[in-house]
Amino acid sequence: MLSHQAGVCGVSEKIAVADLYDWDKMVHLLAAQKPHWEPGKAAGYHAITWGYLAGELIRRITGQTLGDYFHEKVAAPLQADFFIGLPDSEMDRVADLIGPNHARLQPPKGKGPAPKMPEFYSIALLNPSIRPYGDASSYAWRKAEIAAANGQANARGIARIYGALANGGEIDGIRIISKSGIEEALVEEVGNQRDLVIGMPMRRARGFILNSEGGYGPSSRAFGHSGAGGSTGFADPETNIGVGYAMNQMQSNPAAVPRSKLLLDATYACL
Repeated sequence: MLSHQAGVCGVSEKIAVADLYDWDKMVHLLAAQKPHWEPGKAAGYHAITWGYLAGELIRRITGQTLGDYFHEKVAAPLQADFFIGLPDSEMDRVADLIGPNHARLQPPKGKGPAPKMPEFYSIALLNPSIRPYGDASSYAWRKAEIAAANGQANARGIARIYGALANGGEIDGIRIISKSGIEEALVEEVGNQRDLVIGMPMRRARGFILNSEGGYGPSSRAFGHSGAGGSTGFADPETNIGVGYAMNQMQSNPAAVPRSKLLLDATYACL
């Protein structure tokens, strides 16, 4: 389940963005969903549903929502500016998202047929289709707990959390997880195989993406997760650094070198 092998990357029933705000409805839909592939036999990015799967596990064990648990155990102790389910007191601090189709510079339009989407792309990412401004910049979206898709943070908050993970679970004398807990989370469950949702090879651990092809710097031990539009965060245990990049202008040209990669190269050039 944690390594995106559960086969429930989306639901067969047609849903709307508003349904994502209804936690009980989503977990019941997932509980009733026949897996799209045999669990454990393949991997596909559970882009939206992963948060409900992990979050419901936490809720049944602790009685807390994932957002509350994360705030109590991770964000608050570290004083990290990161929320899953944004409180009203923070609403006026959030920048609206600018979708890639509204970027100042658009990539040149390619000729010929559009590339074929991977088999489960539409199930995982287009049911429902989430508009950057119309949906993801709304009050209802920011208030909800859609843990795989609507964390609200800045780069410093992301880097602060990954900085703790890069230093064995502790930073500035504050421990959020044991070293053995990190080791358990980083067990490779999926090798460098093709992801059935995004169509590219990806190494996965238990919630984290494991570094490959320098996406998280030069260290093979680095781990983290990338986000929509080009945002990213990761931990590098070899250099003991956490890196965070957040933006509101989403990447417009998928063929261009990501801004996060340019910043990453500059960071390592400084070490």
